[in-house]
Amino acid sequence: QVQLVESGGGLVQPGGSLRLSCAVSGITFSSYSMSWYRQAPGKERELVAAISSGGTANYGDSVKGRFTISRDNAKNTVYLRMNSLKPEDTAVYYCNLGRGGPYWGQGTQVTVSS
Repeated sequence: QVQLVESGGGLVQPGGSLRLSCAVSGITFSSYSMSWYRQAPGKERELVAAISSGGTANYGDSVKGRFTISRDNAKNTVYLRMNSLKPEDTAVYYCNLGRGGPYWGQGTQVTVSS
């Protein structure tokens, strides 16, 4: 069955960096686009970044220039590098197969605070 497992979240100070990973199994990973979403308390889940099977990336306006999505097809893994983190980036981050499709990871908490 399809499984997505995120890792790499944690507590970081404003201006710091984190790299999230999402390991995927149960599919031919290289054939699928992947995306990262986040959900902050009391807010709707929002798209952070997406990457096509060919490697084309798209970003939400709030993270452009700070976050980078990438993929390693040999490792069946998608990454989200987050730089210049702000307190408003605090959320649970989820990876998703496709873009808003039915398969989600369990989420990883990112907290940006001094």
